Amino acid sequence: QVQLVESGGGLVQPGGSLRLSCATSGIIFSMYNMAWYRQAPGKQRELVAVITTGGTANYADSVKGRFTIPRGSVKNTVYLQMNSLNAEDTAVYYCNAKHSVVDYWGQGTQVTVSS
Repeated sequence: QVQLVESGGGLVQPGGSLRLSCATSGIIFSMYNMAWYRQAPGKQRELVAVITTGGTANYADSVKGRFTIPRGSVKNTVYLQMNSLNAEDTAVYYCNAKHSVVDYWGQGTQVTVSS
């Protein structure tokens, strides 16, 4: 059974940092491109960051220079390091694993940026 379990969300003040984790099981992690998406209230889900099996990372323009997606020192885990957070980053963040036409999602973790 495939599982993607996100953690690390919460309430943070503007300018603060959070690190999200996505622990995977049931997949051959090295074969999957891993990504983080987010969905704010009333908005469509959007791609935030993706890291390929080859280690290439790409970011949405809105988070470039602030977010990074290391593939993880812990086995089968991907992270999203978020710095200089602002109110526009408030959303539910979802982990995604994709290989060819196979696509898996986590349940999401809430990130709220507010003073």
